[in-house]
Amino acid sequence: MTTTAPVGAGRGLARLLLAGGLIGLAASAVLTFDKLRLLENPAYRPSCSINPVISCGSVMRTGQAAVFGFPNPLIGLVAFGALTAVGAGLLAGARYRRWFWLGLQAGSLAGLAFVVWLIGQALYVIGALCPYCMVVWAVVGPLAWYVTLHNLRTGVLPAPRRWAGPARFPWSGPALWYLGITLLVLNRFWFYWRTLI
Repeated sequence: MTTTAPVGAGRGLARLLLAGGLIGLAASAVLTFDKLRLLENPAYRPSCSINPVISCGSVMRTGQAAVFGFPNPLIGLVAFGALTAVGAGLLAGARYRRWFWLGLQAGSLAGLAFVVWLIGQALYVIGALCPYCMVVWAVVGPLAWYVTLHNLRTGVLPAPRRWAGPARFPWSGPALWYLGITLLVLNRFWFYWRTLI
C-alpha cells in the first residue's frame, strides 16, 4: 500500500541523517580545503597523504576526483548539507510528503552508486586510498540502506510483504557494507599490509 499523507520519521533515522550529514559535510569540507590548496600549490602535500597506499594527494590529482568538471567534494558539501537539514527537520518533528521521500530515496541511491564507482576507481584504477573519501564511503552506505528501509516500512515505496525480511535485521545492510569494503581493501593492498606485520 502506498502512502499519500505526509510522513515523519523516528528519532533513530532523524539522528542518523543528522549525524551522517555532519560527518560527510566535515569530510567534504576538509577535502575541498585540501583541493584548493593543491590547486594553489601543486607541491602541496595534504595531511592525509601518509604512505604510498593511504594518499589523498594521489587521488586528488586524478580525473576521477572531478568527474563532472569540478571537484567531487563540492557535491558532498551540497548533498551532506541537505541531509543535515533534513535530519534536523525530522528531529524537530517535520513530516514530508511522498515526493520528498522519493527524492531522498533517489538521491541516496544515486550517492550510493557514485560511491561504489569511486571505490572501484580508488582500488583498481588509481591504486590509492583517501581517508576522508573512506569516511564518505562509510556514511553513504548506511544512509542509503536506512532511508530505503524507512520508505519500505512507511509505504512510500510500495513493496510486497515478503520483502519485509531486511526490516527484521536492520543492521544487516551496514554490516555487509563495512565487511565488503574491508575485505576489498585488505585484498587489494595485501602486498602492502603484510609488510607492516
